[in-house]
Amino acid sequence: MKRFHLYGEVFRRMRRYSLQLLGVVAALIFSSLIETAKPWPLKVVIDNVLRAQPLAFNWLPPLSRRQLLVGSCIVLVLLYFLVGAINLASNYVTISIGQRMVNDLRAQLFDHLQRLSLAFHRRREIGDLMVRIAYDTMSVQTIAMNGLFQMLSAGTMLAAMLCVMVRVDLVLCLVAVAIIPLLSLLIWTVSGTIDRLSTNARVKEGRLYTIAHQALAAIHVVQAFTREAESFEQFVQSSRESLDQTLKVYVFQTLYGGGVSLLIAGGTAIVIFLGAKHVMSGALTVGGLIVFTTYLASLYQPVNQIFQTYGLVENAKAGLRRCLELLEIEPEITDRPNAQALTSVRGEIDFEDVVFGYNPAQPVLKGVTFHADAGQQVAIVGPSGAGKTTMASLLMRFYEPQQGTIRIDGHDTRIATLRSLRASIAAVLQPPLIMGATIRANVALGKPTATEREIYNAVEAARLSALLRKLPRGLDEIVGQGGYSLSEGEAQRLTIARALLKDAPILIMDEPTSALDAETESLVMAAVQEVMRGRTTIVIAHRLSTIQNADQILVLRDGKIIERGLFKELIAHQGFFNHLYNLQAWSKSQLQA
Repeated sequence: MKRFHLYGEVFRRMRRYSLQLLGVVAALIFSSLIETAKPWPLKVVIDNVLRAQPLAFNWLPPLSRRQLLVGSCIVLVLLYFLVGAINLASNYVTISIGQRMVNDLRAQLFDHLQRLSLAFHRRREIGDLMVRIAYDTMSVQTIAMNGLFQMLSAGTMLAAMLCVMVRVDLVLCLVAVAIIPLLSLLIWTVSGTIDRLSTNARVKEGRLYTIAHQALAAIHVVQAFTREAESFEQFVQSSRESLDQTLKVYVFQTLYGGGVSLLIAGGTAIVIFLGAKHVMSGALTVGGLIVFTTYLASLYQPVNQIFQTYGLVENAKAGLRRCLELLEIEPEITDRPNAQALTSVRGEIDFEDVVFGYNPAQPVLKGVTFHADAGQQVAIVGPSGAGKTTMASLLMRFYEPQQGTIRIDGHDTRIATLRSLRASIAAVLQPPLIMGATIRANVALGKPTATEREIYNAVEAARLSALLRKLPRGLDEIVGQGGYSLSEGEAQRLTIARALLKDAPILIMDEPTSALDAETESLVMAAVQEVMRGRTTIVIAHRLSTIQNADQILVLRDGKIIERGLFKELIAHQGFFNHLYNLQAWSKSQLQA
């Protein structure tokens, strides 16, 4: 990403706060003018009080040396007070603006990530995305307020100081600014290295977050297979690599800062040497030299600030670039310009010669065609990897088919708005997706406006009433992230309650009873059959005994529908479905034996 694009993006984001920033700029200019006056009370004390030279300000009334001393001290305190007050106010405003810019970028990035397709999220590490949201977004504040704005402040101060120093001693002023080209050369030499090291550090940190997230999200697997030591070693190794890379950034920035300070120290030494010779020759007073050296410190302070800040900005640019890279990724699944909202959905579904593959060169579905009337219960069965869940994902438009058409009530899903399409479908997916919130919040995810009675009815229909009676706070009991405080069966029934509450005309159930015992399974399926009567239901089934009442069974194998019909018809056909059914019956008898 080009450098000017990064800065242009920062300026674009600063524009919405332009009124506040103009006020801060005015305050900085005023503060710079006051800064230029700070050395003059000291000059008056040295030349006019201590050395009794006549005061150059003819417009002032005659003052005694004591009055001059007291007045100079009072003016000095007032000048420092004014500068401090202005800096306090401007810092508050700039920090506040910087934080709002970070919040704006975070919100935009989070919203954008939610709109990117599942294909994108399958390819990305969640830890890296978390680093970009939580850490890299801070870079916009660093560049804008701690970088560009500080450079503007320092540049204003530098201009003010140069104007005064030229009038005090032109030769010394030229000597003082002679180091600036050398500092520019130093920046040009190291900026690319800082950028590269900073980018590598962020990549390593993203990897660390990913390893930590994976280990903690699958802690039951880690403990079950006693992989704690290996997981720990992997985490420590990644942490060490991340810290080593960060240390390289800090070391290089420190060396860069040391180089800047060394050049400034050399310039200061030369100015003091020449200034002392000017005093000895009578071309400059002692007070004038002190004023000039004070200005020199004030000159080199913004010079140092500008060049040190540039190193900070180079570091932050890597983070902003990573954020903008994500924002520049176009969502694969979006509303088309002519998209129409689905209304009064009955639930009629058509797949017409649908071809799809997560890798287009390796199709998962190969010309799938079927029709489901509104209110029908359609079961999809087949071995693992046949494409059953893929069909459900395509219906919800998590992915787009490479060929063919999917219709709901005769409307192509690709020209329907995503919101209306997904509002028409309730889903129970695998694995059960449980948030680290209350049971009430998890169930109401399907319908945030649901009443207490509606939530209780959905919980009752999913056979969760017994669980609620055991919990001290009932619906307000907080379940762990991923539902770890629930059994697998309870977590699955919670997602069923969520889908039932949504009350959509189409229901997708991806192996909804796989974690339930036989008794609970029959109760839940009976409840689902009752509640979803009159609605189109797509059941992806593993237990073939649960789909005996399906209006249509599709048998999927190697991405193709090889059989279809009613349960009894498929059994009588003695085909692949009958083979699967007999295999399950044999397995069940072996377990019972």
